[in-house]
Amino acid sequence: MTENRLAAGDTAPDFTAPTDQGSFTLSEHRDRKVILYFYPAAMTPGCTTEACDFRDSLDALNAAGYEVVGVSKDEPAKLAEFREQEGLTFTLVSDPDRAVQDAYGAWGMKKLYGKEVEGSIRSTVVIGTDGTVELAQYNVKATGHVAKLRRDLGID
Repeated sequence: MTENRLAAGDTAPDFTAPTDQGSFTLSEHRDRKVILYFYPAAMTPGCTTEACDFRDSLDALNAAGYEVVGVSKDEPAKLAEFREQEGLTFTLVSDPDRAVQDAYGAWGMKKLYGKEVEGSIRSTVVIGTDGTVELAQYNVKATGHVAKLRRDLGID
């Protein structure tokens, strides 16, 4: 579903979704820039690597005015287990009906082990305080993505 992909300057779709600790509404976080990152499944090797990279970069990202929010199709109970297991301190959004992933172009056809399958597309969308997309990256790699994102955003 690449037709839903966002680009810099687009209005970020607002949403309210459950988390493992309550709920998250994007428009309530306009006081900070939001890094919304989409990942296929909690507690899988690539997604764990990416989440831990965000965790380890959180102080620098927060200091630069960014809030990190992870989004997957996992249920809140699994997100709570993921948070506990990996010591994650940022928001994890549950999107089992894929409404948020669809709105952000982060669900669709992708290659998995050489085969075309439908699923979560590892993506990151950076949203400014005015609710517009500042940066949208699709089909990112789990390993090294956060370091590249930090370079793209000019964060040491």
